This record gives sequence, structure tokens and C-alpha cells, in this order.
Amino acid sequence: MLPERFALKGGLIVSVQAPEGSPMRHPDVIAAMAEASLAHGAVGVRLESPEHIGAVRRRCPGALIVGLWKRTFPASPVYITPGWEEIRAVWAAGADVIALDATARPRPDGQELEVLIRRCRDDLGAPLMADVDSVANGLRAAQLGCHWVGTTLYGYTEATETLRPPGLELLGPLRAKLPEAVSLICEGGIASASGARAALGAGADAVVVGTAITGVDLQVAAYVQGMAG
Repeated sequence: MLPERFALKGGLIVSVQAPEGSPMRHPDVIAAMAEASLAHGAVGVRLESPEHIGAVRRRCPGALIVGLWKRTFPASPVYITPGWEEIRAVWAAGADVIALDATARPRPDGQELEVLIRRCRDDLGAPLMADVDSVANGLRAAQLGCHWVGTTLYGYTEATETLRPPGLELLGPLRAKLPEAVSLICEGGIASASGARAALGAGADAVVVGTAITGVDLQVAAYVQGMAG
């Protein structure tokens, strides 16, 4: 059962991911990090790929899993669960919520966001988290039927590439205009507990933190680079 907005209030969702080529990307390692996160108070985990979603579901049967699948296609900048094939695979693997790019950018093979959201509702009954980069795209995603709206893509799209996450300035306007039942998630650029508290204070219901907690590869590289400088 998908938790209601107020059940998530003030919660931490840990993004447990690892880059291609990393030894941390093994499903058993991802599942262990997810279990550790949940054991220490995370309300849920955000996972990439059907393989990792399945591994965590088997190890942590009761976990709240936000699932996605990153795939790249020619002629489209959309890579977070871009199409129907990816949506079905993420859902079949055991996700409770499917995260997908809900920006206005063109999707692979001309697939339309509105159609994908409708099919999720009608064919799967699957709750959706809209990863957006702007207030307008967040409101549109909620209007189309997404249950959660996240600031995940703020600073990562062509329209926002000059901006730096976290997108705290999106939170107030979104919370003021989103339907009361829609959960608002701050994701991207949160690197400390104080940053997470700032996001909650700005209007987020919950916060997603990834690299600062589970990003061993990037964290070690940053330390080494910083120490050399």
C-alpha cells in the first residue's frame, strides 16, 4: 500500500545506486546498502534497474521501493524510465512507486507522457513519481495523475543547466499549488542533514539523498581530488 502524503512527512528516502563499472553496482551490494539504510530509519529506498529492484525486494520484502530504469536512446534526452517497456519492467520487478522523467522534453519513439501515465493507471494500477525540473512540469504531472512530484531533474535539463540543485525554490510554489494528496519530494543536491531539514522547511514532505550517503565512488574521488588540491 502506497503511504499517504502525511505518512511520509519528514522522511528520508535513500537513493541506493552505483555507476556503471563500479564494483558497488552488484545486486548483493545494492541490497545490503538498502537494508542498512532501512534499518537505520530510512522510510524507503530509490533504486535503479529491474535487477536491483528485484534484489532489494527479495532481501527486504517490506521495503518501500521507488524504482526506475535509466536507459538512453538516440534523439531523446530523456533517460529516467523513458518508455512503456521500462515502466513495465520496473513494476514487474517489485517497485511500489515508479519514478519517471516528467519534463516536457521529447521521449524516445515519440512516446507521450500523458499516454504513459494513463497506461500506468489503467493497465498496471501503478503509482508514479514525476521527476521534474520546474514548477510548471510538476503541476502538469500531478494534473495528469502522478502521485508524487520530485525536484530530481532541477539543474539537469537543458532549460535548467545553469542552475544548481537542490531546487529549493520550487518547493514553496509547488506545495502551494499541488493537490493536498500529492507528495512533494526534494531530490538532488542534498548533502547534509541540515540541507535535508532546509528542504523540509521549504515545503518538501520527504527528501531523497543518494551520493552523500551511498555514492562511495564519487565521494572517494572527491576526497582524493580535494586533498590533492
